Amino acid sequence: MDIPACLPDAAWCREVRLRVLTLWPLKALANSLGLALFFVAYFWVMRHPQAEVAVMPLTAVDGWFDFAPAAMPLYASLWLYLGLPIALLRTKRELRACGLAALALSGVGMAIFLFLPTAVPPAAIDWSLHPGVAFMKHVDAGANACPSLHAAFAVFTAVWLGRLLAEMRSGAALRALNWAWCLGILYSTLATRQHVALDLLAGAALGLVVALLHEAAPRPRGGAALLPARGSAL
Repeated sequence: MDIPACLPDAAWCREVRLRVLTLWPLKALANSLGLALFFVAYFWVMRHPQAEVAVMPLTAVDGWFDFAPAAMPLYASLWLYLGLPIALLRTKRELRACGLAALALSGVGMAIFLFLPTAVPPAAIDWSLHPGVAFMKHVDAGANACPSLHAAFAVFTAVWLGRLLAEMRSGAALRALNWAWCLGILYSTLATRQHVALDLLAGAALGLVVALLHEAAPRPRGGAALLPARGSAL
């Protein structure tokens, strides 16, 4: 594999800069408001389940992954990861379309949490020995377990960011890094004991379905390319 196929060149870096600067106040506001509204809805639903909360069962897969508190930063990195494709959008129509897809994903997850509430089983771990994870356990309370929206948004973002990287003709290294980050977040949901394997599977499936429906939708018009095609005069 030759170096130009793996690493970004000057034209690619210029396109990234232009994409990030385009509509950046609107994208930053949309991302911040979206996250704020998501957490308001998430914690309201967690405190007002409309049925008895069921405890998710463990499977053999859960035994494959030891508890790893060091995975907590990777778990928290989802919120940075989710912002990357938003930063690379070029038009209001693209931003609106992706916002609607994220809203649909959240809506399905919240409806399941509300009417089919679940929680992770108690773990035989002294959380006081792991303050970072203990804080998350206190805030999240181990509820809203299945489907894992952490897994759902990780997969949704990986597909979405993957399309943008392909559109930008990014090198193989960046595309591989995208999926490695996604897989790392999926791993962290089990390693921090925030979810069990069935939560992860259901969440990943939800994220993939929404991502594929989003990909199948007609691409918004009105977003002219920021750079000429590679190989043309700049």
